[in-house]
Amino acid sequence: MPKDWSAQISHVNFRCGECRRAFEGEPDLIEDAPDQAHHPYRYFAHCPHCGAEHQPQASWERALLKAHQHSTGPKTPQGLAAVTANLEGHPTPHEALRTRFNAMKHGATARTATYFPAKAGGYSFCARCDVDRAWCAQQPACVKQTEIFMLHHAAFEQRDPKVLTALHADMHAALMATLQMCIQEVLGLGVLIKAPKVELDREGNPVTLTYTAEDGSKRYIYNYASNPAFKPLTELITRLGLSMSDLGMTVKAADDDEEKDLGRLKLDAESKETLTAFGQRMLEATENARALIAQATKATKADPVLVEHQARGGDK
Repeated sequence: MPKDWSAQISHVNFRCGECRRAFEGEPDLIEDAPDQAHHPYRYFAHCPHCGAEHQPQASWERALLKAHQHSTGPKTPQGLAAVTANLEGHPTPHEALRTRFNAMKHGATARTATYFPAKAGGYSFCARCDVDRAWCAQQPACVKQTEIFMLHHAAFEQRDPKVLTALHADMHAALMATLQMCIQEVLGLGVLIKAPKVELDREGNPVTLTYTAEDGSKRYIYNYASNPAFKPLTELITRLGLSMSDLGMTVKAADDDEEKDLGRLKLDAESKETLTAFGQRMLEATENARALIAQATKATKADPVLVEHQARGGDK
């Protein structure tokens, strides 16, 4: 018999709307919700972290209750037969290589990296992570780092670099965005970095060097240095293959393209002739060749110079 998910439950997951943390336990308040046919109850509890009262049940668990109640699976013989047919031949060897990582655990006996933080907040990006920090803190390892770790393991075990395509695409997009911001910052600062010149006096105190101008005003002495970010930026652009030579945007590359086209007829779409049309034209020219040869022979025999030459006995 399938489980009736519309019955009242005693252990519920909650999410506090004040401190945004998740917790679970017995509800402090249960209200009837006849408008929810799949589960006619609403659950509330006091947050043990910040003390906020009557915090609602987590939305993901309410959706899960509805999914469990409505997704009962096929019941007719035709439906059961269709499900059986869909499962035939699965998992394939390729699917087995992927699904065997589903049960991967993180512990002392597991073949995992031990540098993963056990709780949320172990990395600088945790503050901007979209994973719920309270839920992530309850996991054995960082969820994001675990995903990256498992993807690389699957890619090397299967010798299939396509597994990492999405990860590399995100990394390259982030790298290009960072490079663009660096270039904009360098352009804003300019080619030279201007800073007041400072030296130590006899007592070892730093003193900014100044001088008195002709008009009696006090002016500072500055040090000028080239922007130190130019060199690493150019090296990064070269390594990413974004230089002008890599993109084929140099004058030499344009000249090489023009040299490749030398000796070739540049025909437009109207001047181009298909192979069939060329063959038909050659056939017509061949058919008219005999008539042209006969006409040329007749014209040669009627040449007055040739006739006079033959009359004088030149043709023996």
